[in-house]
Amino acid sequence: MTNKARISGMAGALTATAMVMALVACAQNENAQKTEHMSTYDVQEPFMAERAMPEAEYSMAPPPAISYYAPANAERYDGEAIGSVKLVAAEPVSTFSVDVDTGAYANVRRFLSQGQMPPQAAVRTEELINYFRYDYPVPQSREQPFSVTTDMAITPWNPDTRILRVGLRGYDLPRAQRPAANLVFLLDVSGSMSDADKLPLVKTAMRQLAGELGRQDRVSIVVYAGATGVVLEPTNNERAIRRALDRLEAGGSTAGAAGLRLAYDMARKGFIEGGVNRVILATDGDFNVGISDQDSLVQMIEDQRDSGITLTTLGFGRGNYNEAMMEQIADHGNGNYAYIDSAMEARKVLSDEMQSTLFTIAQDVKIQVEFNPEHVSQYRLIGYENRILNEEDFNNDTVDAGDIGAGHQVTALYEIVPAGGDGWINPRRYEGNQASVMREGGSGDEVAFVQLRYKLPGQDRSRLIQRPVSTRMLASARPARGDMAFVAAVAAYGQNLREDSLLNGFGFEDSVALAGRQNGYWREEFLQLAGLAQTLDARR
Repeated sequence: MTNKARISGMAGALTATAMVMALVACAQNENAQKTEHMSTYDVQEPFMAERAMPEAEYSMAPPPAISYYAPANAERYDGEAIGSVKLVAAEPVSTFSVDVDTGAYANVRRFLSQGQMPPQAAVRTEELINYFRYDYPVPQSREQPFSVTTDMAITPWNPDTRILRVGLRGYDLPRAQRPAANLVFLLDVSGSMSDADKLPLVKTAMRQLAGELGRQDRVSIVVYAGATGVVLEPTNNERAIRRALDRLEAGGSTAGAAGLRLAYDMARKGFIEGGVNRVILATDGDFNVGISDQDSLVQMIEDQRDSGITLTTLGFGRGNYNEAMMEQIADHGNGNYAYIDSAMEARKVLSDEMQSTLFTIAQDVKIQVEFNPEHVSQYRLIGYENRILNEEDFNNDTVDAGDIGAGHQVTALYEIVPAGGDGWINPRRYEGNQASVMREGGSGDEVAFVQLRYKLPGQDRSRLIQRPVSTRMLASARPARGDMAFVAAVAAYGQNLREDSLLNGFGFEDSVALAGRQNGYWREEFLQLAGLAQTLDARR
């Protein structure tokens, strides 16, 4: 009897647990047939394996129809308050961890495309900024794996302040130099994933990846619903991956924690020394069976991270979407978080950007900026509210921070008030509370001092990069142009979505005008989204 006949015979009474077990049994039977002809890891003779397993054997009867409706307000976000203004006299040093996530941008786009303004808690301005690439120079050495760029312009929404940009660009890793990748996809096939923008889009996203694998790479698939199981043993056979995806159907509750444990077990089983070992979780974040509180999940993920297995999360869907969990566990898993709202975004994340997502070139990257009170009186960091570190964390190599992948870029913006200018906070009345300003010598020709700490992969001791920001940059600041204008436009767009009170009426339409005409799909789309936000904001 074929796999199809066995499973179809059970279709009428198939429960969520039985569905997963049937998928696993089908996969095990398939693997047993494979071993008669080839090893799971053998990529030399895929035709023999294909011929031994007719395509018809991979179809599967769907589970009984189950309705999963979630209220529109069931989505969960961990939003931080907009970062506050700092007095240089009181807090001259700003320290934060880099962030290369982009999930907030795509999630915001999803809301706007559906005719809704996103919740403020869903907007992280740094993720909107870092969704795009900028004209930063290519680094010269792998020993210093990224270039550091600083520049300054007059703030578009406040002529009395300046925008200081700090930009990093990681070196690009040629495909021939990529280490082998051991990727375990953990796919949520629970009932909440049945919508068109969930499991069907997961399959589309994974099909994008299947064509990107090298000969040394391996992919396996673990699924979870009411139960968990392995439906694809490690392989780089594109057709085998596609067949495994084709037979997935959604139904049942969400045993997410058990699925994570099994996925990590698979990653350890196929662990590649010196390679990339990563679990990639694709879900709407609705963990409702097993360990469901974030603290317990984070602890489990950190334990696995320390053993060399990292975690990336891919978010899907709406209504019951738990972004709070998705973003947090990716950060603690030394991976990244992306939200996939379309086939185009699936291609961007799992095809165009997969190399930078997977191949880490610098770990625990921290940025620290010290402002000179002789030239700067006040400042604020735009975004990065959930990445702020204590000043003493900068030199502490045991403090976890963000990682940078091959070709990744990171951009941070500070809005600063030149000394003597009109700022947001009134001058202090009493002499003892005022800035102690350098008059001679010292670093009087510096506006700020930028420092970065990072570790090369596999090393425990951090390395240090230092860059002074010259007063000439402050004196020569001009209205934003080119890339600087675009990044400021995106920053204002994000801060407007958060209802930032310090933009002086600079609205979404002003972001469109500031950005100007753009080339390329994603930048052109940004102009459309900002215009759409203006329309929706006017209605609100």
